[in-house]
Amino acid sequence: MLVWLAEYLSQFYSPFSAVKYLTLRGIFSVITALTICWMLGPRMIALLNSLQMGQAIRSDGPQSHLSKAGTPTMGGALILMAMFVSTLLWANLDNVYIWVVLAVTFSFGLIGWVDDYRKVVHKNPRGLPARWKYFWQSLCGLAAALFLFSHAQSAAELDLIVPFFKNVAINLGPFYILFTYFVIVGTSNAVNLTDGLDGLAILPTVLVAGALGIMAYLTGNYQFATYLHIPYISGAGELLIFTGALCGAGLGFLWFNTYPAMVFMGDVGSLALGAALGVIAVIIRQEVVLAIMGGIFVVETLSVILQVASFKLTGKRIFRMAPLHHHYELKGWPEPRVIVRFWIITVVLVLVGLATLKLR
Repeated sequence: MLVWLAEYLSQFYSPFSAVKYLTLRGIFSVITALTICWMLGPRMIALLNSLQMGQAIRSDGPQSHLSKAGTPTMGGALILMAMFVSTLLWANLDNVYIWVVLAVTFSFGLIGWVDDYRKVVHKNPRGLPARWKYFWQSLCGLAAALFLFSHAQSAAELDLIVPFFKNVAINLGPFYILFTYFVIVGTSNAVNLTDGLDGLAILPTVLVAGALGIMAYLTGNYQFATYLHIPYISGAGELLIFTGALCGAGLGFLWFNTYPAMVFMGDVGSLALGAALGVIAVIIRQEVVLAIMGGIFVVETLSVILQVASFKLTGKRIFRMAPLHHHYELKGWPEPRVIVRFWIITVVLVLVGLATLKLR
């Protein structure tokens, strides 16, 4: 929005033309979203408390979590609001990728909001039934996949890029639709499963989003893309504005969500942020790198799958409790230790993911 205004005002005062630079708008996007979260965070927490939007805690989980009962949840709405306002202010709204990412993020956030609302307001511990949650996630994921497939401008946009290899790319053809669907829905649920401790999910999400933003900027620049042997996708660089907004909003939310948390993001935040990461990775053709950088999300998801499969097949559990972060809690690790160590692992994995740009 401000891009259009600055373009008009630059006719009268040339410094306004600086707003057209993507990197500058990316910085402003981070600052804007961060400021919105800082300013509105206390008010939203007070509102959630007054509405008694308190988190229910499972009695079969770690006993240390029982003290968290009543902590306001659905704080992810603050993240989404800050992201959307910042993106709409600083992004070029003529860019179709911006609207795709906003639509996917909003739709998955709405699914999460319904789930949270049923849990907190209707006091239904199941929330939105799993089959309906998966149905609506699938519908939104498939819609995004079909749109991106039908609007692909080159064969490279349908390639699966294999990291660490310069010229290895697998053209997915129509299988792109199914693959994209699994990436978006899978990443959404993976972030949701990871969101079980104070700040555990939000900082890895910020780190991965920041790295994807760098990759989006490089992918949308013909010279950089050619030099790094990655697909050049016209317009993908504008996603830097959205990822910047996500980073700013995420850091602003972490201010209130760090241990001991004053607010939880709930499914409205985790489902939306996970889907956002997935669709961005799909657009810039870095799905495999997303799996590397989001290794914590992958491992947390696998721990649940293995736990369920093992119990159904053998009657025995592999972990003391799944997802994995609860296993370490039940082993006696203090919650902050689990959180910070998972953060450190994510930093390393994000650096490995960024290294794939050059190590080919």
